[in-house]
Amino acid sequence: MDRAADVIRALSAHSDLLAQYGISSEEYSSALPAAIETLRGRMSASNASRRQFLSGVLAHLVDRGLATSMSTPAYGDDTVYRLDVPSIGAVAIIQKGCPDGAHSSVRWSAPPWAQETYLWWLCPSLKAHPGEHVSKGVNRLRQRFFSDAPDSLSGIIFHNELCGTAQRPCPKQSKSVEIGGQLVPAPCVYTMPERDGEASSWNWGGDRSLKFPVILLQAFGVTPAETESFTGFVGFQRKANGTLRTTITTRYGAARSSTFRN
Repeated sequence: MDRAADVIRALSAHSDLLAQYGISSEEYSSALPAAIETLRGRMSASNASRRQFLSGVLAHLVDRGLATSMSTPAYGDDTVYRLDVPSIGAVAIIQKGCPDGAHSSVRWSAPPWAQETYLWWLCPSLKAHPGEHVSKGVNRLRQRFFSDAPDSLSGIIFHNELCGTAQRPCPKQSKSVEIGGQLVPAPCVYTMPERDGEASSWNWGGDRSLKFPVILLQAFGVTPAETESFTGFVGFQRKANGTLRTTITTRYGAARSSTFRN
């Protein structure tokens, strides 16, 4: 990524090449920041590749017999997929982009028909480590958790078509399956806390048990007995002085995990 950025910046010195496109070196240098922002906006606005990837992953669950059906959102509707899973009922998957934005972490609602609801972040940005992206999203979700918002999440998932590629190597590469001609590793799944107004600690030790992570990870070769070793969690804690703390634990195999707290 750094090399690509160096090439883009260095183009201003190649006046002959720029002249072929009818632009001078000075015009290129002046317009570059705005052009990058325009390109970023167009890439972020394009939802087709995200839908294709997520639809492929969820269809894989149906193909494996882990889910009986999948409902794909109609164009223009909120991007919420419905999976019917025999051992659960209806599971809602809310598709979002990179978790650092308010739209991707705060502006959503859990459908009333869902027994479990998950926010699925499909983030193409390589500007930060996936853990940093997740941390930014969880910070926004914590604010929503302690707000008057009526609904909550069962869990969050960070996973897109870059996972397992050279651009975003994955420590769960051994738990990969072929989807759409691409080798896709198991997603990063985190359980979220349940609301309890009388508590001072919410899922701090990752004790919340959910059914869908077992089903989802089975589609990638993770056995039910291994699920706990591949399921992370988010927890909140209120100290005696009122300070709120957050813990985020990622798990990617037996005795392989990392924890971030603030």
